[in-house]
Amino acid sequence: MNLSLPVAIVGGGPAGLMAAQILVDAGVPVHLFDAMPSIGRKFLLAGKGGLNLTHSEGPDAFAGRYGARRNAIERVLNDFDSKDLRDWAQGLGVETFVGTSGRVFPKDMKAAPLLRAWLHRLRYPANGSGVQFHMRHRWQGWAEDGQLLFDTPQGPVRIQAAAVVLALGGGSWARLGSNGAWVPLLAQKGVAVAPLLPSNCGFDLQGGWSEHFSSRFAGQPFKSVAISLHNASGPGWRRKGEFVATQSGVEGSLVYAASAQLRDEIMKSGTATFHLDLLPDMSAERVLQEVSYPRGSRSLSSHLKSRLGLEGIKAAVLYEFLGKAAINDSGQLAAAIKALPITLQAARPIDEAISSAGGVLFEVMTPGLMLEQLPGVFCAGEMLDWEAPTGGYLLHASFATGRVAGQGVLEWLRRTAASAA
Repeated sequence: MNLSLPVAIVGGGPAGLMAAQILVDAGVPVHLFDAMPSIGRKFLLAGKGGLNLTHSEGPDAFAGRYGARRNAIERVLNDFDSKDLRDWAQGLGVETFVGTSGRVFPKDMKAAPLLRAWLHRLRYPANGSGVQFHMRHRWQGWAEDGQLLFDTPQGPVRIQAAAVVLALGGGSWARLGSNGAWVPLLAQKGVAVAPLLPSNCGFDLQGGWSEHFSSRFAGQPFKSVAISLHNASGPGWRRKGEFVATQSGVEGSLVYAASAQLRDEIMKSGTATFHLDLLPDMSAERVLQEVSYPRGSRSLSSHLKSRLGLEGIKAAVLYEFLGKAAINDSGQLAAAIKALPITLQAARPIDEAISSAGGVLFEVMTPGLMLEQLPGVFCAGEMLDWEAPTGGYLLHASFATGRVAGQGVLEWLRRTAASAA
């Protein structure tokens, strides 16, 4: 191997750090560059409500969470599954547990202790020199001689490296470093990149909520509901959970789970509609029976509350969408309770999204995640063309692709050293 030059890793998130670990554990000198003042800012934010590292479900279901990119990500997961990730965390002194939803968390639920332990390992590995970290280095592409260009507070910097791992994130949370500014830099080199799109995102309602509804219910959750997406060519999609009404539309875990399909339908047709089941544990027949029960002198609101437990935001959304005639018709009201159509007109901006879709196409990379157009340059993490729901899948794929990129660099260094001998 040519160890006179370091390997440069650009990006200090989970993918970049995992690539760095693979390399320093093999005794390879590594310099890691990041635009932010400190490492792992988005990683720390992800752990603010409890760091969801991975998911405990079986490999087939797990791989299925990556949709159209299942095959590409499945190859990566085969080398580093959820048990391997938990063992890795244990090696850093961080114990994990499986929550009731199957999600895997550190026992203390925090990201900071894991990150501190990880950085210590990277700085002081058992084998060889540790990673050299360079903060406030914003990557600007390549010079004509192939050196990496960085903007720093002290001025422009050029770096020559034996190989490069780009782990620059997607397009969400620009204030934490993931701004997608790398897209034109790679496009200039002829690298095929799918457009970055919001994923795990909220949506704006067609026409918006009424002033009355938004002033009273923006920020409040729809709990214990289900949403379904109708599919003329198949059984469609349905899931139970909860989501939140926003000032202009909807967001939250249940909406995020359907966000890829909703986003793609809006891009195709201009709008997308999901059907809201306000009482997913009650049959349509039972709902119709209760709605039709004589209410005497009681108001409709009191009737819905006493017979079906519908009140607050659940009752309000019926009044929001049903006209006077429909809401006073037992059949139409019961049908709306079980399948109220909610039409969306736009995804929220990518910078508000939890993650992003799109990125460097797997088709232009080797199995070791090296760019065929740029030998010696590897990519990892969310800047690759994949997306997944929340639930540990985003972080896990970032860890796993960083690991593959690090292994790819080792193989590249061995090959180049052998050919030079």
